[in-house]
Amino acid sequence: MKLLVRNLARTTTELEIRELFAAHGIVTECTLVLDKETGTSKGFGFVEMPDPKEAKMAKARLNDARIAKNRIRVKFAQES
Repeated sequence: MKLLVRNLARTTTELEIRELFAAHGIVTECTLVLDKETGTSKGFGFVEMPDPKEAKMAKARLNDARIAKNRIRVKFAQES
């Protein structure tokens, strides 16, 4: 399942996001969305977790969690 993680601090790294979600299950992919011109974080990213139970647990536990002074938002990403 693909999760959308929003309201990340601009200093948060992909590794930090991966470790945060890996505490709740297997993470197969973690992508931080970067600004093309500056290369800095846009404040959101995606996490892919193959097990739906683990993804749902991670969403429930991490949505509205305070990470690096920001309250992150976690929801299921809509497939395009």
